[in-house]
Amino acid sequence: MTFPVVYGAGTLWMRGPDGALNAETVKAFRTAIDLGYRQIDGAQTVYNTEPELGAAIKESGVPRSEFAVTTKTVDIDHVEQTLKTSLSKLQMAYVDLYLIHTPFVAKSKEHLQSAWRDMERCVQRGLAKKIGVSSFTIEHVEWILEVATIKPALNQIEMHPYVQQPELMAYLKQHGIPIQGFAALTPLTKVKDGPAVKPCKELAEKYGVSEAAVLLRWVIDQGASVVTTSAQSERLAGYLEQVGKFQLTSEDVQSISEPSKGEYFRGFFAEDFETWGKRTKD
Repeated sequence: MTFPVVYGAGTLWMRGPDGALNAETVKAFRTAIDLGYRQIDGAQTVYNTEPELGAAIKESGVPRSEFAVTTKTVDIDHVEQTLKTSLSKLQMAYVDLYLIHTPFVAKSKEHLQSAWRDMERCVQRGLAKKIGVSSFTIEHVEWILEVATIKPALNQIEMHPYVQQPELMAYLKQHGIPIQGFAALTPLTKVKDGPAVKPCKELAEKYGVSEAAVLLRWVIDQGASVVTTSAQSERLAGYLEQVGKFQLTSEDVQSISEPSKGEYFRGFFAEDFETWGKRTKD
């Protein structure tokens, strides 16, 4: 059984852009590495944790080649320059995956397409092994595919029972673009009394795992990888121990999805998506 869980070095650890290295954040990242996490998701100016991540990886003694490190940019006018800045902070020669953090920073279709050409140059120059996108709608992906000579390696999307995007997922699968979900634990962290809670509890009891493990599998068993994080080493260890030992059936997945369809909560870029939705309807 595959274990497509990525450690998130992002929102939970977000800090200001000052130059001081946060020892506690380095320690937290080291804990994840020591537990066995090797796929690590970060970002540039949004999280400001790249120096800590670079320090943790270097201190761990684990060869760079064993890691798969992601970073993201919101500065699509300076794609290569900002990646080089990230690489300096990470103390690395390349990242494994470089994403456009959100399509909503683009002023137009042409602006986004130009940024993608710059992303492709980062691959050609050996600064990134793969490139992809994050929080892109179907239309945004279509714009990229119109000009791409390198197809996006994935679309990282908010994915939990209260943001179900079946049309987007079907489109991505049709075009061979892998999906990576984030914010999977939203029903436990931000919408604690929603309709997903009861079926999650029932499935946790059925499989002898935590409710968090059930929600991570809810993403995985729809064909996606998943980004998650925790400040608690016990929880991180639990994900490694639990998520790989069971699978949800299609009926299990639907038992969470169906009652949750009436609940909508988007925790990231909510205003942008609302504005975009109104635009496409007009």
